[in-house]
Amino acid sequence: MLTLTRTLVIGLALILCAPPAVAATKELVIVTSFPKELFEAYKKAFEAARPGVRLVVKPQQTNAAITYLRETRAKPDADIFWVSAVDAFQVLKADGILDKVALPEALLRRIPKAIGTFPIHDPDGHYFGFAVSGYGLMWNTRYLTLHRLPTPKEWTDLADARYHGHLVISAPSRSGTTHLTIEVILQAYGWEKGWALLLQMGGNMGSITERSFGVPEAVISGQYGIGVVIDFFGLSAIASGHPVGFAYPTLTSVVPASVAVVKGGPNTDNARAFVEYLLGDEGQLRLFSPEIGRLPVVPDLYAKAPAAYPNLFTMKLGGVSFNDKLSSSRRNVVNSLYDHLITFRHAELKAAWAAIFAAETALAKAKASGKSAAEAEKALAEARRLATAMPVDAARASDREVNAAFKDKPEVKAKLETDWDNFAKANYTQARALAERAVAALR
Repeated sequence: MLTLTRTLVIGLALILCAPPAVAATKELVIVTSFPKELFEAYKKAFEAARPGVRLVVKPQQTNAAITYLRETRAKPDADIFWVSAVDAFQVLKADGILDKVALPEALLRRIPKAIGTFPIHDPDGHYFGFAVSGYGLMWNTRYLTLHRLPTPKEWTDLADARYHGHLVISAPSRSGTTHLTIEVILQAYGWEKGWALLLQMGGNMGSITERSFGVPEAVISGQYGIGVVIDFFGLSAIASGHPVGFAYPTLTSVVPASVAVVKGGPNTDNARAFVEYLLGDEGQLRLFSPEIGRLPVVPDLYAKAPAAYPNLFTMKLGGVSFNDKLSSSRRNVVNSLYDHLITFRHAELKAAWAAIFAAETALAKAKASGKSAAEAEKALAEARRLATAMPVDAARASDREVNAAFKDKPEVKAKLETDWDNFAKANYTQARALAERAVAALR
């Protein structure tokens, strides 16, 4: 009996003297398309501000992230969706994948409800803008000087023959920000004129990269002279001392880059805390860091911005009232059209435009010398028509059945894409032949 009592006393003493159990570290899983420089900075800062929470970042391009969240919706393992493409949030909200979150009024009060005509936050509380962004042109100043190229100012400048082979863009199917840029151009110029411009720009591209990060890297390194980018790529490069410039075209759109909590995610409380951190002073001011170069949603904080830092709340940029519902409704169709008309047929498109530009130069010389050029003009006009033609109109591109096929009718999707690919191949081959015929007619 004495032995048993002594054992109990010793056991109790051991329990009382034992060090307190260390609380298990909780993971906060973030799916994002942002570059490492951005998410690593926020990972380090948030973990310091919230001890016991470890951020796990899953980098994915926007379209892949949407697919991932759809595939895991029955048992989500991600807590945060964090990307620039505002229409991606529209898509996931419609799918019921984003949680509705009520943030403190004091936090939201200092953020305008809209920038221009575009809401910064989802009115229903399913996603929140943490930065604002515009889309534009980034160039390497040394490259332009070396190749005697003018500085571009507008989207239409990129159709100029002088830029043939000097441009770079990422594929919109692989980049949410590039998809938005394509949509800005389509909404600025209309479906037919917008695609005609995109096809001319596509013919001038030296390369089409798989990721949006590849564009600024190619411009900074001098591999190409001009890139189509979201503004923070240009701003961060300038702040880091690279020989680059950046400009917003007259017709562009200013939209928020957003963050959302995934419905049913394993760490809802920490996910909400992360959103609040992004919108608080510390999270907002971090956007000014040279390696990040983004634009806060709190206008008052621009008083603390680096010298000459752009403020889209005062610059009155725009010219395009961006329709995110239209963009999200035809997202898959637009991306697929771009791939099958430009990305996958880039070699043929580039060759067709090279032939067209050569024919235009020959035609100008012939006219200057008084030569008859009617036959060449007719062939060249038809070549341009073929090189800018579209297989579907705007109504067809927004058709519900067509867009639904990209979700759950693979055989219909495959048929559409095959038709578009064949259309592009035949048109570019014929356009090149006509342009070469025009040159021959001028000899």
